Amino acid sequence: MNVLVCIKRVPDTGARLELTPDNQEVDTRNLEFTISPHEECAVEEAIRLVEAQGGSATVLTLGPEAAGEQLREALAKGVERGILLESDGSEWDPAATAKAIVGAIEDEAFDLVLFGNESADASNYQVGVRVAQALGWPCVTGVKRIELESSERAIVKREVPGGWEVYPLTLPAVVTVKEGINSPRHPALRGIMTAKKKEIKRLKPEKPAAQLVKLALKTPPQGRGQIQMLGEGTAAVPQIVVALKELGVI
Repeated sequence: MNVLVCIKRVPDTGARLELTPDNQEVDTRNLEFTISPHEECAVEEAIRLVEAQGGSATVLTLGPEAAGEQLREALAKGVERGILLESDGSEWDPAATAKAIVGAIEDEAFDLVLFGNESADASNYQVGVRVAQALGWPCVTGVKRIELESSERAIVKREVPGGWEVYPLTLPAVVTVKEGINSPRHPALRGIMTAKKKEIKRLKPEKPAAQLVKLALKTPPQGRGQIQMLGEGTAAVPQIVVALKELGVI
């Protein structure tokens, strides 16, 4: 079982984001970077599948040289090798990203390609689906269970209210996973040391003309909460009921 997991280098999800003066990019000078949470789970799932079935796991990202740090993190957890599609660090739209990934892997013999359901920054939900379409492979999104029946067939499950949607998949296939499919491991010291010696293949895809034109970025308004005292003890109960009715809760 040869599994590819695609990740994205994104600003720390808990950081306060500021924009460049032209409102075209996120100002990254004071930011830490990480792997998107859904994609952390995709990395863990790739490692678990290989541990159970044998084979190898590969991690790929499109980004600047600094994105090698996120590849090394995945390698430290147990992925065998990495692929860095080097860019100048500017944002690529989903169509361009998918084209670069397909160009890098079309000669590789992967049985399963995993993505996070969406990235933590752009949340486009598109790249995995576009890659599957370009390769002519089946694709299921929003997955929270993967069960391999053989080297040619998998059962994947999507959680829905009250149960599961179950999809049989003929491999090779593309699957996008959601946070909660597993609990990602932390790299051990030995893994961190070993990761320094693992292979990272570097490619430089050509960035095509953008199909989507970005006009500007805008940060969400910083709202201020208000506190209203409705009373003390049981005397406040009637006022609470009135407030809940106004909010449409009851």
